[in-house]
Amino acid sequence: MASTSSRKPSSFSTSIPPSSYDAFLSFRGEDTRKNFTGHLYRALVTNGINTFKDDEELETGGVIAEALIQAIEESKVFYVIFSKNYAYSKWCLNELVKIIECMKAKQRRVVPIFYDVDPSEVRRQSGGYGKAFAYHQKDANQEKKKEIQKWRMALTEAGNLAGYDLRNYRYESKVIENIIDDILKTSHQLLHVEDNIIGMNLRLEKLKSLIEVESNDVRMVGIYGFGGIGKTTMSKAIYNEISTKFEGISFLENVRENFKVDCGLVRLQQQLINSILKRKNPTISTSHEGIQVIKERLQTKKVLVVLDDVDESKQLEYLAGKHDWFGPGSRIIITSRDRHLLNVHGVDALHEVKELNQKEATQLFSQHAFKKDLPEEHYVELSKRVVDYTGGVPLALKVLGSFLFRKEIREWESELCKLKRKPNKDVQNVLRTSFDGLDDFEKELFLDIACFFKGQNENFVTRILDSCGFNATIGIKVLSDKCLITFFHGTIGMHDLLQEMGREIVREEYPRDLGKWTRLWEPDDVYRVLRREMGTKAIEGIFLDMATSKEIQFTNEAFKQMNNLRLFKVYRSSHHYGVTKRDYKVLLPKNFEFPSYELRYLYWDRYPLKFLPSHFDGENLVELNLQSSNIKKFGKGISVCKL
Repeated sequence: MASTSSRKPSSFSTSIPPSSYDAFLSFRGEDTRKNFTGHLYRALVTNGINTFKDDEELETGGVIAEALIQAIEESKVFYVIFSKNYAYSKWCLNELVKIIECMKAKQRRVVPIFYDVDPSEVRRQSGGYGKAFAYHQKDANQEKKKEIQKWRMALTEAGNLAGYDLRNYRYESKVIENIIDDILKTSHQLLHVEDNIIGMNLRLEKLKSLIEVESNDVRMVGIYGFGGIGKTTMSKAIYNEISTKFEGISFLENVRENFKVDCGLVRLQQQLINSILKRKNPTISTSHEGIQVIKERLQTKKVLVVLDDVDESKQLEYLAGKHDWFGPGSRIIITSRDRHLLNVHGVDALHEVKELNQKEATQLFSQHAFKKDLPEEHYVELSKRVVDYTGGVPLALKVLGSFLFRKEIREWESELCKLKRKPNKDVQNVLRTSFDGLDDFEKELFLDIACFFKGQNENFVTRILDSCGFNATIGIKVLSDKCLITFFHGTIGMHDLLQEMGREIVREEYPRDLGKWTRLWEPDDVYRVLRREMGTKAIEGIFLDMATSKEIQFTNEAFKQMNNLRLFKVYRSSHHYGVTKRDYKVLLPKNFEFPSYELRYLYWDRYPLKFLPSHFDGENLVELNLQSSNIKKFGKGISVCKL
């Protein structure tokens, strides 16, 4: 009795594909194959339920083939159809023993169906089942008696389970309908999530406290954070953990990308309805029609819906517009990189996904780089450097760990050196999505902060960048909502990987032509542009840290083409050591000139001349800082500035 529906009995294979079955039908073929079991199987398959059905008794002394054992172990729920002659089959009885073992060991469901049989006959092995056991006990040796005892125990346990007694139903079709409804409610497909996700248990507990799965209200919960931080992984983990508590479930992955394809919104609506109801559903023609179908079909059902990676309000409006679209006890979980989007939609609670701590990050990295929880002895310091570079972002830890797997120490050193100038492409592609969703002003703000203003006072940065025409007050709020920047005691922060992304965006347009970069911040790059007089009108900002240099000479020609220079700073960073404030010099010609009309911010520590350039135009200047300089007199140009 062991064949999948797609195989004929004569072509039975000893290997079953490693797929999981939603349902397993156990029955005596000659009793019910052509009637009840056949109809039930057809109904299950029609409703998209992956079902394993015994088509033929293959008696080999009643021994179950390995392939059938595998099918039993891979099935989620068992429907055992007890017919009048079921107990005469040694195959069926051995199959039942294995099913009961699986029920106990793997917490699987077993549902008995009594087909013209009194459940008490099954439990007590009386009546027709008593006669069957009398038949088995004839001339039974000691070993056979032990086997018979196992059969009895299995029948007793199965007979005591809640199930269906067909004698209580007028029509078999009603029983089949009830069975379909039952399995659709309980056969929840779990999503693939890596085993033993680092740091997940504590994070899930916090999230569950917001979801409040036991309460009877409808709750929408938002999960937010920047790309690669683990939002999707967390939503899958919580989905798997709580999905059995709902009548219907749906996980719509990558809503942002699926929304972009032709008829993407309608497809998402159709997927939502089909995955929850599972039955054959009407085809949706328009998104407005989809709203009506969702409201009509789901407002009485307790459902769990996950909308993963949402980036537009329209997606939420058409997939989970209001709480009353769903039945009492429903939970709608939404992941997004945009906190503001979730707030506008009216979620009931927000959960921010944070970076892994040092211990968690080291463990996750080691699992991918060494296939164990801790780094190998000779790689401890190198591993620490990689972990520090990633800043606890799971995606970066996995990508870099996998890349460095089985590579030599010198190769690790080379990769770490490369990362300082060229961030990993796979990580950058995920992070870049958030940047691409910004408008032009917001992009300029982000790049200025990434290149120049990370760690600076929010009010100061807002004032400077507002003067550049970027509407910084609202723009900085948008960057915060999209998890691209953070605030700490009035200071703007940014994750190191996001800062690297911003700087890489500046580099990538002209990777070999520094003079066409819009922003320059690395001392070596600034020196090269100024010494070789490579500057062009593309350059909008230069921050020169003199901490690693004692002397540099500026020429008028080096600045001649920089007509769009907005931000200019010469300074010595406090975190470098070995170079004192009086150790460096910037040499300027007496007639030094540089374009100043577009200049909004000028910070020049130890400006060497006694006067500003004769043609200095400070009309647009909002910040001038010439601390420790030799300045004696300001020219006319400074008198009209907006300081």
